[in-house]
Amino acid sequence: MQRVCFLLKVREDRIAEYRERHAAVWPEMLEALSATGWHNYSLFLREDGLLVGYLETEDFEAAQAGMEAAEVNARWQAEMAPFFESLDGARPDEAMKPLTEVFHLA
Repeated sequence: MQRVCFLLKVREDRIAEYRERHAAVWPEMLEALSATGWHNYSLFLREDGLLVGYLETEDFEAAQAGMEAAEVNARWQAEMAPFFESLDGARPDEAMKPLTEVFHLA
């Protein structure tokens, strides 16, 4: 099982709305994530907008490809893109660059 952690930056003026949106993620989006191998997926948001994402998956590239093929993902990413800084034209899910794990206590 791969453990994946990534960082993104939510615009400070959109933090409250970002929290609201994630309190009510679309059921079809949740189903797609589960079906494509995203497990123990969590998002942590600091008050300045730093977003830390964590998930576990058998194969991160396959999990990303599965979501890429899901129609609901395109709609979700389009709605979420305005919440983030520095995407440089990428969708939020394309901007998720995994951090290198340097320590793990099992």
